[in-house]
Amino acid sequence: MPSGYTPSRVQEYWRDAWERAGVYETPAEPDDPTYVLGMFPYTSGALHMGHVRNYAITDAVARYRRMSGDDVLHPMGWDAFGLPAENAAYERETDPETWTRQCIERMREELESMGFGYDWSREVTTCDPEYYRWNQWLFLQLREAGLVERKAAAVNWCPDCETVLADAQVEQPAAADGTGVDGTDLADHPGPGHDPGQGVCWRCGTRVEERDLDQYFFTITDYAEELDDGLDDLDGWPQGVREIQRDWIGRQEGATIDFDVRGADSVAAFTTRADTVFGATFLAVAPGHELVESIAESNDAVAAYVDRVGTAPHDRSDAEGSEELSGVRTDCVATNPITGAEIPVYVADYVVEDVGTGAVMGVPAHNERDYRFATEHDLPVETVVEPDEAESAGDDKSTLPSTDHGVLRVDGPYDGLTSAAARERLLDEEPAITPHTTYRLRDWLISRQRYWGTPIPLIHCADCGTVPVPEENLPVELPEFVQTTGNPLAASEAFVNTECPECGGPAERETDTMDTFVDSSWYFLRYLSPHLDSAPFDQTAADRWLPVDVYVGGEEHAVLHLLYIRFFTRALADLDLLDRREPVTELVNQGTVLHEGQKMSKSKGNAVAPHEYGAETTRLFVLSAAHPARDFEWTAKDVGDAYDFLQSVYGMVEQFAASDARMESADHDAYLERATDRTIAAVTDEYERFRFHRVVAECQRFARLLRRYRNYAEPYEYAYARGLRTLTLLLAPIAPYLAEECWQLLDEDGLAAEADWPRPLQESDAYAIERGLVRRTLEDVREITDVAGMDPDHVEIAVAPAWKYDAYEIARTAAPGEAIVGEILDTPEMPARAVAGPYAADLQERSAGLEPILDADRELSVLQEATWLFEDEFGATVEIHRAVEGDLAETAEPNRPAIHVD
Repeated sequence: MPSGYTPSRVQEYWRDAWERAGVYETPAEPDDPTYVLGMFPYTSGALHMGHVRNYAITDAVARYRRMSGDDVLHPMGWDAFGLPAENAAYERETDPETWTRQCIERMREELESMGFGYDWSREVTTCDPEYYRWNQWLFLQLREAGLVERKAAAVNWCPDCETVLADAQVEQPAAADGTGVDGTDLADHPGPGHDPGQGVCWRCGTRVEERDLDQYFFTITDYAEELDDGLDDLDGWPQGVREIQRDWIGRQEGATIDFDVRGADSVAAFTTRADTVFGATFLAVAPGHELVESIAESNDAVAAYVDRVGTAPHDRSDAEGSEELSGVRTDCVATNPITGAEIPVYVADYVVEDVGTGAVMGVPAHNERDYRFATEHDLPVETVVEPDEAESAGDDKSTLPSTDHGVLRVDGPYDGLTSAAARERLLDEEPAITPHTTYRLRDWLISRQRYWGTPIPLIHCADCGTVPVPEENLPVELPEFVQTTGNPLAASEAFVNTECPECGGPAERETDTMDTFVDSSWYFLRYLSPHLDSAPFDQTAADRWLPVDVYVGGEEHAVLHLLYIRFFTRALADLDLLDRREPVTELVNQGTVLHEGQKMSKSKGNAVAPHEYGAETTRLFVLSAAHPARDFEWTAKDVGDAYDFLQSVYGMVEQFAASDARMESADHDAYLERATDRTIAAVTDEYERFRFHRVVAECQRFARLLRRYRNYAEPYEYAYARGLRTLTLLLAPIAPYLAEECWQLLDEDGLAAEADWPRPLQESDAYAIERGLVRRTLEDVREITDVAGMDPDHVEIAVAPAWKYDAYEIARTAAPGEAIVGEILDTPEMPARAVAGPYAADLQERSAGLEPILDADRELSVLQEATWLFEDEFGATVEIHRAVEGDLAETAEPNRPAIHVD
């Protein structure tokens, strides 16, 4: 090759070499299996920088783990179903499958050109009948197990997409602390985020409407408790994702209180504040509550109200706004089971049927929404809890409502109890109050009234009812696409009309398709055996490879995807298809790529094509710019710096390959060999922690040291070649094309991608301390010369006397608050009390903050090995020794030598 690194000239060659060598093939019988996975892409037509960042992370992890000796599974596939493909096909006057297949081909080529190393033999495409056949099979298994339900429900309807949406696909999250916008406890009065008819469509941004439809649901609520409890064990997941899931599940510990209703059954109201029951002045039930149906039969006002508001909640997001909290008083009267007081029963649209019990006791004095409802409907407000002084310090105690905990002020035996004590006694003593846990999580709505998805494998027969498609008739394949308004499947008579598999009579197929998140809820399992024809996945392989060791994707999928795969894994385990209940051990969230202060996207006109700056430069930059979880700004200068670094590394290797080197070692060579060990240890640690930005920073620092070493004197061949080999391999997971070119120039055998990960020649646990010592000492010398404004002729560096190290370790390892002066002074080899005493007293004061240090001999050795760095930078003679007596011995401390410059 000509001088200089030209990645585009070598990429195809090395991709072919990797393929011929089978570098990325997954071992059939792994000894040390490691499953590395990136969330597979939607087939949108082209890669964007978010894709590149995600897959650069997984590729770096997979390459590093493979070089470290692991047997790695690193697959790729396509999230190929979904409404956007229908829309794109319509715009291009084609069909969704043609458009999707074209997108897949283009995106696969782009992924390969970026140098990402996938086992393409395991590729899956969710729109293939061979894949969605198993969607249908799993649906039927879940249905048989009682985890599929068809029911009438108020659902989210997107009028633009002409389909229903699951709650998680409506963009209107609840507050991060689990409360509504006004701080109201969502257990008693849930806030926005789960209500039909609220928010906007996650795909198109259209305002979502409420509709009542018969739909299919996965009963994910059956797993609410386990999904919530399991979050405590996900130590490898970001805390933010766990909190988002915990908030969405919405677990609330509280109690149900049974209110007798005159002329009807008792009504159980859920609350987390049973201590406020004494102040209940009304009972409110949701329009869809079972009590309301019977009341409406004889009460025209209630019937008219329910007809007007529907059985689903209306907008409650502005708790302190001017919008009225509507409701209608019934003829029913409820009895407070604790006070015996009779209170009116209301139907109110701010109460949610499927949250809690669908009924709340109205305590206006101690709840924001109850207070608003009471004032708007002229209901009494009775204060029964006096806020704690500590909780209400500085507040106006006369202000209502008062939502603080405090002390009860009521008639009877509970007077004077704290809120917590009152709740405990009420639960113990009152039969009408029962401990209860409730969840805001709702069942997963999977029906979609669109074409491009998995057909739901059910048949509707007038005589037999709804019956499953027999397993031998799966898959139920999509018919030829015909553009129409509404649901294209419902418009296809050839698809709809069929025979009942039980009676043979005329029947109709179900025309809803499945939510595309069903496809992605188990795709990681299909990768294990993508061509298996007898089952969705090989259970032996699943036992071997699961859980996924490292999973990379955006935090925005915390509920849309990550909660679903946790549910699916548990459900499959209960079907005896898996022996794991959590799908992922380590979750890595990647941040957003910004350009001009905004998220990079075509719609904003600020997108940069991944190949515009070259595949490897782009990979290096997106990994070096920031911690994987952080957002970062795309700038041409920083991309240029990444390109320059690649050229610099290649140039050093190319120059070494073409020149001679010294064959005998000198004193300063030992520093480079030790620095190589330290760099290996540092970079390995950063790879293990997925801090690729620090990997690149460490490699850049080491490359600067190698250049400085080369320029200081003719390099020693062994030390310098080892340093270049090490740098090449440390960069190989991030810049694989460059690594192969450098590996070849260094005349090494095989491929860098298959080379063993470099290892230190000597113990390297203290590498950070050693590097810090040299760096800090260099900085101290610079500061002295800068302040003095001089170019020194001589630099003297005096390491502390050995006894100071002994004293330091006694102080560092002492128990907090332990007296150490006497122990230090009584230690053999200590100098006179007048010398050691002041130092021991100083250590006593600092003992809590003392860090680990090198021992006396190692500190001296490390600095002496670095003598050439001081000589090279300052152009002076350098003397490094142990201080024995005099001013330098007095001022020198462990890991902070004394310095004299003249």
